Amino acid sequence: MRFSAAHTVEQVLPSALSRRALPLADFIDGILTGADEASQAQRATMVAFFIRVASAAIAFGSQVALARLMGVFEYGVFVLVWVSMVIIGNLSCFGFHTAIIRFAPQYRERGDLDHLRGLLLSGRLFVLATSTTMACLAIALAWFGADWFQSYYVVPFMIGALALPMIALGDTLDGTARANGWPARALTPTYIVRPLLILVLLVGAWALGFRIDGVTALICAVIASYLTTIGQLVMVTASLDRRYPAGARRTRLAYWIGVALPIFLVEGFFFLLVNADVLMVGALMKPDDVAVYFATVKTLALVHFVYFAVKTGVAHRFAARIDDDDKSALHDLARRSVTWTFWPSLAMAGALLLVGPLLLGLFGADFTRGYPLMFILSAGIVLRAAIGPAESLLTMSGNQNACAAVFGAVLAINVALNALLIPIYGLYGAALATAIATIAETFALYQLVRWRIGVRMFVFMQPAKSRS
Repeated sequence: MRFSAAHTVEQVLPSALSRRALPLADFIDGILTGADEASQAQRATMVAFFIRVASAAIAFGSQVALARLMGVFEYGVFVLVWVSMVIIGNLSCFGFHTAIIRFAPQYRERGDLDHLRGLLLSGRLFVLATSTTMACLAIALAWFGADWFQSYYVVPFMIGALALPMIALGDTLDGTARANGWPARALTPTYIVRPLLILVLLVGAWALGFRIDGVTALICAVIASYLTTIGQLVMVTASLDRRYPAGARRTRLAYWIGVALPIFLVEGFFFLLVNADVLMVGALMKPDDVAVYFATVKTLALVHFVYFAVKTGVAHRFAARIDDDDKSALHDLARRSVTWTFWPSLAMAGALLLVGPLLLGLFGADFTRGYPLMFILSAGIVLRAAIGPAESLLTMSGNQNACAAVFGAVLAINVALNALLIPIYGLYGAALATAIATIAETFALYQLVRWRIGVRMFVFMQPAKSRS
């Protein structure tokens, strides 16, 4: 029985299934080959961007439907628990999903397929082990620490924890696909398929007469996570088996984990930073307020997606160019990524502010009170877009420790400001705290990239000459 080092699933699933998995994703990713590096990065960014645009529309529509089906209170319960699970699932990778993006292109460029195969297999096994452990700890915490939580969060939290292994494995598969320049295979499962499945399952539960509340929604989310990740596993594994021949595996797990842990701090602090305001609103206010705040953030998600699309398209390119003696190609790509990020973000933020009341009104009459928050939050998002995927350049260039220190400090500022301002100004305090923290983050990352790499990653300083 063949056992590919790319962690083939033909052992447990029919090979015909893996060969036929999502041919559209294969076609989309196939158009990225055969061009020069800058063109490939730009095309990958565009593919990722259009996927994220589609996912923004799907996510927005599904969240509107969920809010309408559940009501503002139960929707708030679902939102807080599911956001927490996505964060914990991502953290459960301990940075390995991003370490794959760093190491895989380097091994591929050197022709070191033994280490590449070992990396891909070790990453999946490591992440499954750590995320399963985190799921058990989360369930135990909810069970034995029920007195610490509001009663309406306990059961949903335990149910949501069941999805942690699949969320973490999905993030690892995302990183594997991105490392190989396959943005469609990286993003489609998580950002297109999973939200659609959650909505379809919840509507099915409603049609069958089940009570539609936070618990039911989380059960649907768990089922959707398993279906999505298993499908992505089949698809990505089949693609790896076609690209890399089966062969020996060489594993440097301790070394990879040593590099992944600082990346974990960067990714962890960043992920917490992005969601700190929602979590703090959940800790200090009622589910109704969580629902309104999250709906406002979700409405602005399209602006965020520009940044994430560019990051998806260029991160593995940064990693592949790190070892070059001549850094001019790396610097040029970094400066281009800023332009690709800022101007679309600015345009989208302006458009969303124009139609904000209409979009929030779709969630329900109670949600329109979040419209003024959009102005505060969008200002921070656009400012952050002005430096592009700066932390990706730092992480891929071995500056993950310094980047982690920046995000850790900014996260502390964000949490402290939320704790100070939310009791006084409510949801406005959360938005203001996030905007102030974003200003600090933007300035710190800009200076760090300039000092460590010699690139002025700011949209209005693009003509400045970088040092090689």
